[in-house]
Amino acid sequence: MKLSVIIVSYNVKYYLEQCLCSVERACKELDSEVWVVDNASSDDSVEYLRSRFPWVHFLENKENVGFSRANNMAIRQAEGEYVLLLNPDTIVGEHTLTDCVRFLDTHPEAGAAGVAMLKDDGGFAWESRRGLPTPFTSFCKMSGLCAMFPHSRHLGRYYMRFLDEKEVNQIEVISGAFCMVRHAAFDKIGLLDEDFFMYGEDIDLSCRLLQNGYKNYYLPRRILHYKGESTHKSSFRYVHVFYKAMLIFFDKHYRRSNRWLTPVIRTAIVGRGMLDFCVRQKERLYGKWGAGKDNDSHSAFLFLGRQEAIEEVCRLGLENGLKISFVVADQDIRPEGHLDASLSTEGYDYVVYDTDAYSFERMLELLEKGAGQRHVRLATYSRKTGMLITMNKVYTGRHS
Repeated sequence: MKLSVIIVSYNVKYYLEQCLCSVERACKELDSEVWVVDNASSDDSVEYLRSRFPWVHFLENKENVGFSRANNMAIRQAEGEYVLLLNPDTIVGEHTLTDCVRFLDTHPEAGAAGVAMLKDDGGFAWESRRGLPTPFTSFCKMSGLCAMFPHSRHLGRYYMRFLDEKEVNQIEVISGAFCMVRHAAFDKIGLLDEDFFMYGEDIDLSCRLLQNGYKNYYLPRRILHYKGESTHKSSFRYVHVFYKAMLIFFDKHYRRSNRWLTPVIRTAIVGRGMLDFCVRQKERLYGKWGAGKDNDSHSAFLFLGRQEAIEEVCRLGLENGLKISFVVADQDIRPEGHLDASLSTEGYDYVVYDTDAYSFERMLELLEKGAGQRHVRLATYSRKTGMLITMNKVYTGRHS
């Protein structure tokens, strides 16, 4: 078997459903298997999805065992030559997986590969490629030097913005949101470190791959990453878990060789964590953090899709109080989608693509192409699910 896709899920059944729909298309030309490990979701994820995706292997945990341990459960059973660790709040293009597999086939020195992650407005997520958080790189990140000199190979190494995002490049850290790993590499270096409950395990894995002679690569293949739909990033728990992971990583890889820096680094990490938490709480209090999370009902939507979907979306919009305009379109008659010269997206907050009328690949291409030009965010509608999905909310006329 060529590829094993592993998705760890927690209370995001509708985003996971959309992710699986995109994975199903992307795996058509691959000898593959898909594993979903549910970390004790309370939204009946497995019961809801099992009948819809009978070809998926589901593993159910009775408690939330964390990201690393859950992934390891599936990795031990996976039969693929390559293992893809994939977040449930993602959409992959139809050619993304085959392109990544082809790259690893022709680059035996590669231990793992990551891709270009897009935000829902088409912007490039800098987490797509990162440098190892050495003491100096971490200092530059926490002190603001990385932001001040983003294109410096030394001061801006954390996000590696000196690299061309349109080109294949060797990088140090691959995001756990999409990390395709050579199975033989797991056999050599071991599985994910289960000391990391959530966050940091991808940095540790990337570091161990490099330490064992492998190379990590960034590939300019697009995916959409809603970025932490299952995580409330303004919460104390998020800040606590994230910065605890940073401490675990430092203690594991740098403490022995930087003993004199240990108290400074630990104090800096704890201090930055407390500062981040305070800032996030202030932004949340003043309604700035996650602006729009509950205000999509005041947003304007432009729907592009087939005639047979319009009546359904119109009904869904009325039931949810959404302001939606409609354009009959598909990838053949309007290949430029919302970027078509005859359309204006001014005044719209979202462009909604009918997933039966446009491929995921084309949606992501248009979203990236329009970033910075057309200020709209991506939403999707599927007749299969009857749902309109944005980064912040799922709208459905069904009582799921």
